Amino acid sequence: MMIYKTVLKGRYYTAIDQNQVDYQPDSLVCIDDGGTIARIVLADEDDYTTIIHTAEQTGTLVALADDQVILPGFIDLHVHAPQWPNAGLALDRPLYEWLEEYTFPLEAKFKDAKYAHLVYDNLVETLLANGTTTALYFGSVDNTGNLELVKSCLSHHQRGFVGKVVMDNPEQTPDYYRDESAAVALDETENFIHEVEKLNKDQSIPVTPVITPRFLPSCTDEVLYGLGKLANKYNLPIQSHCSESDWENGYALETHGKRDAAVLDEFGLLTDKSVMAHGTLLNDEDIKRFKDRGVGVAHCPISNVYFGNAVFPAKKLLSEEVKVGLGTDISGGYDPSVYQNIRQAIMSSRMLDEGVDSEISPGLRGKHQAAITAKNAFYMATVGGAKGLNLTTGQIKQGYAADLQIVHEKYPTFGHQGPEDTFEKIMYQTTVSEIDHVMTQGVFAK
Repeated sequence: MMIYKTVLKGRYYTAIDQNQVDYQPDSLVCIDDGGTIARIVLADEDDYTTIIHTAEQTGTLVALADDQVILPGFIDLHVHAPQWPNAGLALDRPLYEWLEEYTFPLEAKFKDAKYAHLVYDNLVETLLANGTTTALYFGSVDNTGNLELVKSCLSHHQRGFVGKVVMDNPEQTPDYYRDESAAVALDETENFIHEVEKLNKDQSIPVTPVITPRFLPSCTDEVLYGLGKLANKYNLPIQSHCSESDWENGYALETHGKRDAAVLDEFGLLTDKSVMAHGTLLNDEDIKRFKDRGVGVAHCPISNVYFGNAVFPAKKLLSEEVKVGLGTDISGGYDPSVYQNIRQAIMSSRMLDEGVDSEISPGLRGKHQAAITAKNAFYMATVGGAKGLNLTTGQIKQGYAADLQIVHEKYPTFGHQGPEDTFEKIMYQTTVSEIDHVMTQGVFAK
């Protein structure tokens, strides 16, 4: 009989595909010493009772209460880590003004290692407490702070992807907060890659460095070309913003005569390791380009309400088999909870489906067939995010990383609802208070 590091006994939900969620009412999730789900044993299997007995004897059994359930850990595909102190601030301002007056001055403070450590330690702990086991982070221009973010991910056992933000265009960035030149930006990016490699030594969950041009207006052609080369040289993920707003889209058309997706593609920045944030203004040509290149999209529904200028057509992209996950977009998104973004994704899609202008007749008011379900949103928060980062996680499945959360139902159902109803209530009602435990690579963080 194999001895497992941890055996979780209880019920679970996991997305099978974008429309189906598997529910198992009584299972054993057996986790090995490497933090991988080695086996899932159901109650009708011959050795079910034996495994429970062995785990009890070795002190490795974690038996869930009747109101608890296991879910995959969430994957947040878009977090501006240095913006955490600004979460919920100035969301009524235009994007350009919000960047110039609030965001850039804050991010410039992260050249101070002590300040960066203070903020990032709190951010990583907060995200984990909210069930986020993997996060794709924008850092800042300064590597002093970026390395503190890496250290926080390692310290708290979060699966972190971290990028040194590149912004070298003097016409669109402030003189106090930008890369000195394209050459300096590329050197600092490469230095960051090597420093992360050193910090990753002997770590069970290494942090992945990410090539990170902020977005097209912030970057010169020279730096975009160089970043594409670095991504190819080191076989690294790439993250940026794409088709987020009318202003950003208009800038691309005015300066390059083409849409930003086409420009990024020309510089080798759209690959099957790329995650582009927002995409509210993607057109059919862009969507096909993303699908052909294997690009993932970070759908940030809360942030999009304030800065996206349109509703992201999540159902359309899912139907086109484009990789789509969810992002909080701190601090354009005011809440660190992926649960909150699950809810907003559903609500926004309903508004896209039915329309918002009462002066237009019902038949013409909405896009129709655009609404998504809780199952669709749960898929994006787990499997979709994992696909975007090419990770073997996001599902409760043999051979997958044990990145999990254990939550309890917020309100009793008095025996009235079945498993599918309970799933929907969990998606709509869970807050940080209902998340009892979070596990990454088999290690409990909460």
